[in-house]
Amino acid sequence: MRNSRLTFSTFGLLAALGFVIGVNMLADRLLGAARVDLTENQLYTLSPGTKQVLSGLRDPITLRFFYSRKLGAEAPQFGAYAERVRGMLREYVAASGGKLRLEFFDPEPFSDVEDRAIALGLQGVPLDQAGEQVYFGLAASNLVDEERTIPFFQPERERFLEADLTRLIFELSSPVKPVLGVMSPLPLNGDPRAMMMRQPALAQPQVVMRQLRENFTVQDLGFDVQVIPPEVQMLLLAHPQDLPEAAQYAVDQFVMRGGKLFLMLDPHSEFQASRPGPGGRPPANTASILPRLLEAWGIEAPADQVVLDLRGAWRVRAAPTERVQAVDYIAWFNLQGDSVNRQEVATALIEQVTVASAGYLRPRPNAGIEFIPLLTSSSQSMLVDAARVRTEPSPTRILAGFRSDGERRVIAARVRGDLRSAFQEGPPAPAEGVERPADFPAHRNRSEGPANMVIVHDTDILEDRFWVRVQEFFGQPVANPFSGNGSFVVNVADTLAGSDAMISLRSRGESQRPFELVEDIRRRADAEFRQNEQQLTERLQATERRLRELRQGTGGEGARNTNQTVITAEQRAEIDRAREEIANTRRQLRAVQLELRRDIETLESWLRIFNIAFVPVLLTLFAVVLGVLRSRRRAAARA
Repeated sequence: MRNSRLTFSTFGLLAALGFVIGVNMLADRLLGAARVDLTENQLYTLSPGTKQVLSGLRDPITLRFFYSRKLGAEAPQFGAYAERVRGMLREYVAASGGKLRLEFFDPEPFSDVEDRAIALGLQGVPLDQAGEQVYFGLAASNLVDEERTIPFFQPERERFLEADLTRLIFELSSPVKPVLGVMSPLPLNGDPRAMMMRQPALAQPQVVMRQLRENFTVQDLGFDVQVIPPEVQMLLLAHPQDLPEAAQYAVDQFVMRGGKLFLMLDPHSEFQASRPGPGGRPPANTASILPRLLEAWGIEAPADQVVLDLRGAWRVRAAPTERVQAVDYIAWFNLQGDSVNRQEVATALIEQVTVASAGYLRPRPNAGIEFIPLLTSSSQSMLVDAARVRTEPSPTRILAGFRSDGERRVIAARVRGDLRSAFQEGPPAPAEGVERPADFPAHRNRSEGPANMVIVHDTDILEDRFWVRVQEFFGQPVANPFSGNGSFVVNVADTLAGSDAMISLRSRGESQRPFELVEDIRRRADAEFRQNEQQLTERLQATERRLRELRQGTGGEGARNTNQTVITAEQRAEIDRAREEIANTRRQLRAVQLELRRDIETLESWLRIFNIAFVPVLLTLFAVVLGVLRSRRRAAARA
């Protein structure tokens, strides 16, 4: 009996094993292309933009993935990342319809494969003190032997993996790039005075310009231009400070002829203010405005007011004389959540954009244009005179004077509509000694069809320090964004160029997920603290000043009474009252400081209790319910 049971059990196990193997073989044959992404953040799900790029491939592209297995053995974090890169590349190949070919290589030291990796421009990294090089990069080529590489996959850029891969494929499949004209007095391509100022880092171009050059053919234009060249499809006009009338006319007619304009103004350019002017000192004028053009186009952009926003404010170092080390500078803030228009293609997937001393935009009454906000302040905002932030701004005083008016301000907007020229009388006369070009185009009083432009009332979006950190990795600069400014600028340029394939993936993974409830409580408490602190400090200073006057025998109108050598009883009583008031004021200041984190600490305590107690309580309740159900089933079975 036992032998027969053993035989049947063995046979059953073998049959089950054979069934499992057969199912796996059948699934591998029939469902080889089927995939299900069960990762929490859908790490292996391709975005619509990537699918669009892959579906539009006409010619084959070869991807060569070089990965040293020794790197993963010595550094497990690289091994885990390599598995994700390998899996993502397979997803690309599966979605390409046979247009992508994938090859894997393991470069051994001093091998032909290592020589090939070096020849393709991949970055070798020493694994140990012996100097053995390891590789973790990708080289791609098309039929005409154009090549693009990712020299070394950085784990810090894992959030941007899909963006980097799709950009590489897009560039190989689209060799002709749109032409983008750039007009700006800002040193976007690096400051030529960097060596003279003994700051060589300033000689490097801004990261956003590198990104624009990767996607467009960039043509730099001067402020002396009379005509925007016909090959320029889009124009980035950033900080048009004191733009000559002839150049304004050139911009106006560029828009009238159907050119796409990306205009960036600023009531106070932190970018410009942080660099010395021709005389060695920071410039006094840091604002830019185009009143003639904007008025004709139906747009208002006041240059004398700056938007302050408590939500998303940057935490900056306070002045040495302040009581605290850090304070919220509400003139610099991150635009997040409902401040970013999710309905527009250019901003649909951008999680955050950082602005600094930004102005606001609004359409003129009866302008007859389509005005679509892209970036908007929160309702916890107000306006302040731009002079408050131009000359020696005090973050503490600005925060203390903050009073939200509940209104939201548009900082960036898309403008579309039939526009009239700002030069109805025709082109202005050329400057003395300047001749017009021979191919000067005919004047147009109205736009050819609906004009399309994007206006941003902040140029500091372009400056590196407000959105990206650049680090050196074995001689190679690596940009790690902490905000989506670069994505915003490139996405806007892409939409103006008519290409939206890349937009759905540039911002993927850039989101920062702060504890918004705690941050909101902290900011409100901090703002209230600054206001109370300022009032108490002023009262304390006034009382201390009065006490000094009493001790010195000051007269009624502040003049010292030199004849008085004895303090009267009334003065003694007043001195005692002043001392008591000083002590009370100091106690109130300490109480306000202690109250600053009360709400946050209470919330943290409740969260701690919830995290510690909730799961055990939930499991206990589940066990009790399960026990009751089992008891009832047993009782029912017995009955």
